[in-house]
Amino acid sequence: MDVDIPLGIMTVVTGVAGSGKSSLIREVFAKQYEDQVVLIDQSAVTATGRSTVCTFLGFFDEIRNVFATENNADRSLFTFNSKGACPHCKGRGVITTELVFMEPVTTVCEHCNGTRYSDEALRYTVNGKTIVDVLNMSVEEAVPFFADNKKISSMLSALMEVGLSYISLGQPLSTFSGGERQRVKLAQNIKKKGNIYILDEPTTGLHIADIEKVVNILESFVDRGNTVIVIEHNTDVMKLADYIIDIGPDGGTKGGEVVFTGTPREMIENGKTITARYLRK
Repeated sequence: MDVDIPLGIMTVVTGVAGSGKSSLIREVFAKQYEDQVVLIDQSAVTATGRSTVCTFLGFFDEIRNVFATENNADRSLFTFNSKGACPHCKGRGVITTELVFMEPVTTVCEHCNGTRYSDEALRYTVNGKTIVDVLNMSVEEAVPFFADNKKISSMLSALMEVGLSYISLGQPLSTFSGGERQRVKLAQNIKKKGNIYILDEPTTGLHIADIEKVVNILESFVDRGNTVIVIEHNTDVMKLADYIIDIGPDGGTKGGEVVFTGTPREMIENGKTITARYLRK
């Protein structure tokens, strides 16, 4: 089959489960235009439990530089993966005890109280804050604290823009929901232009208020000159699309055809598909 996907707008690809939406966009289209495509899904953003939002987005090095410069100290003291690690839990913040015939028992490290840092590292401060105090700050609290540092401020403003003002800088990525993971990935790419962004069901598990935030973020991507393609079941997202491509007519062997293309209004007025019926409601 052939389908035209417009550039410079937000296209929502719809259809019942198993109709072929992901096959078309992720398996065929994304591979054909892989040099331009940025795929943003709900998969884990890291494989390690030591990663945080500031390590993933690359501004933890700059935070460490600020502490090292201010205190004339070794910058490796300000990471729990190196010299600054608590010697008892090795920077993990927890102690895991292996038990014979039973599941391992994990407890918070009594020496660092889960902070992951050594006593030596916590002796140094910037504006009265230790490295642990800074990592416990929410993004919103960190904005004025790092107002004079352009590199850190740029990433904090991106996190604010994608609606993650409430997360702490040192929060492990393993604790993030699927929707939060997607927004971290959006923050990573938010300043780029001329790309094709593909999002696979970005609203899954989100509250209706968060759905509106995500759509506003996607519209800001379009305003910057990007193309956004969203694979989605949510009718609130469909209503706000510039263009809809509906795959069907049903799932499985009865899918795989383009059954409608056009604006949401055209789908409501003329669409004869399952999606059109639900959008009309």
